[in-house]
Amino acid sequence: MAHLAVPLRRWIAGSHPARLVMLALGMVIVLGTTLLRLPVASAEDVAPSLLTALFTATSALSVTGLVLVDTGSYWSGFGDVVLLALMQIGGFGVMTLASMLALLAAGKLRLRSALSQTTQTSAGSGDLRRLLGRIALITVTVEAATAVLLTARFALGHGQPFGRALYHGVFHAVSAFNNGGLSPYRHSLTAFADDPWILLPVALAALLGGLGFPVVIELLRAHRRGPGGVRTHRPWSLHLRLTLATSALLLLAGMLLTLVFEWRNGATFGPFGVGEKLLNAFFHSTVARTAGFNTTEVSAMEPETLLGTAVLMFVGGGSAGTAGGIKVTTVAVLGAAVLAEIRGQREIGLFGRRISPEVVRQALAVTLLSAAFLLVATVALLSLVRARADLVVFEAVSAFGTTGLHSGLIGDSQPAAQWIIMGLMFVGRVGPIILVSALAMRVREQRYRLPQERPIIG
Repeated sequence: MAHLAVPLRRWIAGSHPARLVMLALGMVIVLGTTLLRLPVASAEDVAPSLLTALFTATSALSVTGLVLVDTGSYWSGFGDVVLLALMQIGGFGVMTLASMLALLAAGKLRLRSALSQTTQTSAGSGDLRRLLGRIALITVTVEAATAVLLTARFALGHGQPFGRALYHGVFHAVSAFNNGGLSPYRHSLTAFADDPWILLPVALAALLGGLGFPVVIELLRAHRRGPGGVRTHRPWSLHLRLTLATSALLLLAGMLLTLVFEWRNGATFGPFGVGEKLLNAFFHSTVARTAGFNTTEVSAMEPETLLGTAVLMFVGGGSAGTAGGIKVTTVAVLGAAVLAEIRGQREIGLFGRRISPEVVRQALAVTLLSAAFLLVATVALLSLVRARADLVVFEAVSAFGTTGLHSGLIGDSQPAAQWIIMGLMFVGRVGPIILVSALAMRVREQRYRLPQERPIIG
């Protein structure tokens, strides 16, 4: 084996980062599938089928939450631990890899230095160590705080034994921060639709994970005291402003849309009081980007709500975070480009900063390629699943956005449809990240210009 080590290290060091990301996640899925295939992973001590184990491992690693079997009753304690580990790897690992690719694209970190054992004193290796340390600290802090709050509520407010309350608290904390959407309860969080002490910690953990590591760390730096305990003011970056502003706008829009169309729906928000309607509308708008928990029956929602939720799922959360989708900054850049064109402005500006044409082209490429891939997969699903078209589209977008909100179609569908959903979850998790980094690192100066001609538009 020793004679294979050197060529393997050389191949890894010389590989494109996109291939390394795909390889690493693929290996983790294989390992997770192998562990879930063990009889000890199921509650009945019977080896799960290959498709069930593979689908569940892919869903957990991509922090989607779509399942073929009920999580709480089908898997044993060992199986739940495997799912927790896969969600943690999926959230922490992809958040780390996305941040590394962002550094690579910015020219601040060399992949060879990051991977080599002999260059630990280099600037790139130092950047990598600090990056991993900060992400790990943020992850542990948020998950621990959320787990404490949930454990206390499960034990004191719902009379659960401490061990069971701790298990549910930790499971939901990890699932929420990593935007996994998996829950030990058969009907997700529907039993707690009237409990803000359960829903709000879950929603806030999902929001923090979905904002992305760059945003969270910059917010922490903004409140750090300098020498002598003096608080210094740090101007917010454009990325931070775009992420917070667009996330807040989408959160408010999703909440209002859900309230308008579900207010009198007897199968969803109708039986709730005013306070509960506001709470559940906020929760639904939050988890649609892209945590995947639910407090009401998704398939019973109005078509308008399903369409609005699908848009939120497609957009997703912040860059280098645990949420999926094409990211809020992508949508913000495209919106700014449209607004500039309407105003007849040559340059695109946001918050007093100019957006380069390369960034606009990357945002356009990510959006159109994602939409095209999703369209092809949705058409294939429509040919395989005999159900309402809006529910099939909703399920496809949920898989691609790694949200996990579902209408119950996939568990009863044929294996071909389940394979398509698996592909959507995997591509939706890593596709936009890899595509953006690949486009950014392929930018090169063009030493010639073609003759210009203007086609007719519209």
